[in-house]
Amino acid sequence: MTLKLEGAKILVDVSPTVCLPSLKTLQLRFVTYLDEDSPGLLLSHCPVLEDLLIERNDKYDNMRAFVVNVPSLQRLYLHIGPSCSFDGYSIVTPSLKYFKIVDHRDFYSYLFEPMLELEEADIEVKKGIEKILESIKSVRRLSLRSWIISGEELEHLKLRMYRKDWSKLLVWFLENSPKLRVLNLHVGWDSRYKEYEPVDLKNKESTVPECLLRSLETFEFSSYMQTQEQIDFFSFFFKHARCLKSTSIIHQVP
Repeated sequence: MTLKLEGAKILVDVSPTVCLPSLKTLQLRFVTYLDEDSPGLLLSHCPVLEDLLIERNDKYDNMRAFVVNVPSLQRLYLHIGPSCSFDGYSIVTPSLKYFKIVDHRDFYSYLFEPMLELEEADIEVKKGIEKILESIKSVRRLSLRSWIISGEELEHLKLRMYRKDWSKLLVWFLENSPKLRVLNLHVGWDSRYKEYEPVDLKNKESTVPECLLRSLETFEFSSYMQTQEQIDFFSFFFKHARCLKSTSIIHQVP
């Protein structure tokens, strides 16, 4: 059973006696809630819910806090508008397998219970990435749009970075992901960053990331521009990537 509610004219007013015993998919897009308890009350009456999508914007949104406590949930998608409430989100989803979040707000307001069953995550946030990753340490496949990441169990990563010191951050990440097998990397060009700040990779020779020596098999780089930073990083990377089976480097015209 699927229920889709969309639009500010939809008022979510949940009776204490309501019950949705067969509902497995629920989508709440830009709806209006009667009060702060309405979302949690609705979810509490969905005992077998597996898929939940919540989209909020700042034009019609009337919520300050949001609680998602669904033990049965398998897939969760959150899209939070840039001016939405900041009192906090509490996420309790111990059975979650897939998690996607898009949140471009300039502050962090989440409280996550550990997601020990999580297999795949797609994260796009401006703040608090380290705290989110603390809750998804078991994730196997990760797509991330942020600055710094790490994951002890991480095996597959798609990463986009837009920083002048991207190679320094990437090496830091590799050192903290010992089981990484697949790395898909895109480094965006920003005209503000014209000067290359050298990364002392020679000092890394005695502490080469474990994933380069033991596990990384696939490397894809989709934005090669022959910059000095890229040349230096590739020299270090290919010298130590002993397990590579597949490599793809795509040249990008500035």
